[in-house]
Amino acid sequence: MRKKDITIKAVLAAMACTACINLSAQQKEYPKPEQMTPGMSEYWTPQPKIVTPGDIKTNSAPSDAIVLFDGKDLSAWENTKGEPAQWTVHDGVFTVNKKTGDIQTKQKFDSYQLHIEWCVPENITGTSQARGNSGIFMQGMYEVQVLDCYNNETYVNGQTGSIYKQTPPLANAMRKPGEWNVYDIIYNAPVFKEDGTYRVPPRITVIQNGIVLQNNTTILGTTEYIGFPKVIPHGAGPIVLQSHGDPSEPISFRNIWLREL
Repeated sequence: MRKKDITIKAVLAAMACTACINLSAQQKEYPKPEQMTPGMSEYWTPQPKIVTPGDIKTNSAPSDAIVLFDGKDLSAWENTKGEPAQWTVHDGVFTVNKKTGDIQTKQKFDSYQLHIEWCVPENITGTSQARGNSGIFMQGMYEVQVLDCYNNETYVNGQTGSIYKQTPPLANAMRKPGEWNVYDIIYNAPVFKEDGTYRVPPRITVIQNGIVLQNNTTILGTTEYIGFPKVIPHGAGPIVLQSHGDPSEPISFRNIWLREL
């Protein structure tokens, strides 16, 4: 090997060694990462607002709820023409009056948590859809079916707790006629694009008597009796209770309250 080649290799080796030393020195300049502690992944603000739950003994509403029926009157409701609601109030409940049609809340809502209790009479008659038929419409557009499905078969997407003519319930949780049923509903209102289609479709969770019937279900559009869902742009809307008109209809409601989300 020539002397010149030996010299070049020695220089390169020295440069490499120097680079390694410099790199090692640079690395030593940085402190080791601080050891994780529980507090490093915690934050304390903003604190959730305090909501006092309703009294289980008196069946009262939470402290931030909008009470839609307190057992006394229908002052929060009107008929679909904007006139006073004419359903019958008695004994802390109100009962469908099929002669006066549907009723709706005077106030309009977007997303909410809704609590509503309903009961079909003990001596109810009829079969399939003609047995205690009513409905609760979210924003006046999307129906959650109310029906007596205790030992009463019907088409499954028209059963109690269905998104009417769209999505059947996950279970049949009906109590016997004469016993009160409880719906707890979480409804998320839709968001629309400029062209009138859904950017975010409406979604709903329905719990009946502590049993999940709809689990964050997508609502496809309006709940049509004949035909298929339609997507119709809208804003805030009322809660509508249906007067279906069948002979065995005298459904009663009580303890209705809502929390806006």
